[in-house]
Amino acid sequence: MKKIDQYLEDMLEQGASDIHLSTNHQPCFRVDGEMHFQRGTEKFTDEELKELLYEFAPERNIQQLEEEWDTDFAYELPGTARFRVNIFLDHEGIGCVMRQIPSRIPTFEELNIPEGIRSFCFLNKGLVIVTGPTGSGKSTTLAAMVDLINRTRRQHLITIEDPVEFKHRSMGCLVNQREVHVHTKSFSNALRAALREDPDIVLVGEMRDLETMEIAIETAETGHLVFGTLHTNTAATTVDRIIDKFPADRQNQIRTMLADSLKGVIAQTLCRRIGGGRIASAEILVVTPAVAANIREGKTHQIPSLMQTGRNVGMCTFADDLLSLVKRGIITPEEAYSNAIDKPFLQKKFDEEKIELDLNLVALEDVDFDVENEENASKGEKVRKKLHVNPRDTAALREMILILATDENPDERNGHEALEYAQKLLDVTGQGDALTLVLISAAYAELQHFTDATDWAKKALKIARTNKQKDLTMRISRYINLYKRNIPLRGEAA
Repeated sequence: MKKIDQYLEDMLEQGASDIHLSTNHQPCFRVDGEMHFQRGTEKFTDEELKELLYEFAPERNIQQLEEEWDTDFAYELPGTARFRVNIFLDHEGIGCVMRQIPSRIPTFEELNIPEGIRSFCFLNKGLVIVTGPTGSGKSTTLAAMVDLINRTRRQHLITIEDPVEFKHRSMGCLVNQREVHVHTKSFSNALRAALREDPDIVLVGEMRDLETMEIAIETAETGHLVFGTLHTNTAATTVDRIIDKFPADRQNQIRTMLADSLKGVIAQTLCRRIGGGRIASAEILVVTPAVAANIREGKTHQIPSLMQTGRNVGMCTFADDLLSLVKRGIITPEEAYSNAIDKPFLQKKFDEEKIELDLNLVALEDVDFDVENEENASKGEKVRKKLHVNPRDTAALREMILILATDENPDERNGHEALEYAQKLLDVTGQGDALTLVLISAAYAELQHFTDATDWAKKALKIARTNKQKDLTMRISRYINLYKRNIPLRGEAA
């Protein structure tokens, strides 16, 4: 038995989806979307954690980690569960995140997947994209779709993943699963090769780059059914994200190709259930002739209105699905509002249905602070307490990110957590707020990702100049100079 197995058994016992192991930190479990440090356990030293991780990491991945500073692979706890593993280096030392992959593929009914998504499994050709932020359940939804195809069709299905997560046993379909860096060098190489492997259906675990996107669209155009994933927040913005990846002189051509090949987009996010656990809320875009015309003519801003009137063909907006989950007593109105993209529209729906929404609702009974009194709490714990009262408290979110990304005390800093809070702040303020973008840059700098930090800071600088925020403009310029010298922010009040 490897040492990691005991941590994984504890993780499963607590019902966690992920375990985070970081140098100079206690183990941390994600339960129902929230992080819980394992109080009473020792913090890892870099040497201790490195020994723990190198014991079960494949030699190839250890070599990749030492050359490229991060690596992905899968690990199996025999007879119990499989895990997607990422090992990385940060300013403290080595770190690792392991996400549980259920050993049994959940069904459509168990996942609350709308019937509109089921129809995509019976297409003969075209491109279907599942999108959402990291940790939104994209892989699980795709696994359920592949399982349904496998049980109801008699075809050849190839998956290209990094790493292979859910394992599919050939039933009605012949299923070949290929892992990037193990069975193929890249998504684009495997996708190109797939065309010579007589597939009917191809699943691309992630459309990371322009070449992969282009081959995926061409594969769909040549009469294959292609499933892929992206990291966008809504169905409509997914179309723009694909088009914007291509050079300006090719975008008209890609619009035409997408209008002909794209069949649907599923955007999803995970919400906390009443009583524990999480459930997916989904937005579904079905590409009808009217939607295809909008894509072809560059009028993607009109797609959301078509979705609101397209329920008869299986379309659904986030607002409609969130409202349904609230009315069925699965999630609270506050949780729905927190996850909504168009918050004013959802609030209007609540008013129409006479559903009460209390944004100041106090729910501290499940706060996992192991402190005897407020005086003993760390700065981060005090702010987390505020955010449990109101998770959309902009000032508290900014304070939390500042602590996690710039505090002088290394025990307070955590770049990954800072990025998670920055995403929540971005959902509240949008990309037009320069200060939000500055805080995102600080989080990336804390992770030693200085190129990303500089890019976000430059976006913030552009907005600050447009808004004539002179003091902020000067500070951002100073931050960019620090990032260019690979220096993170410390003790900065952004």
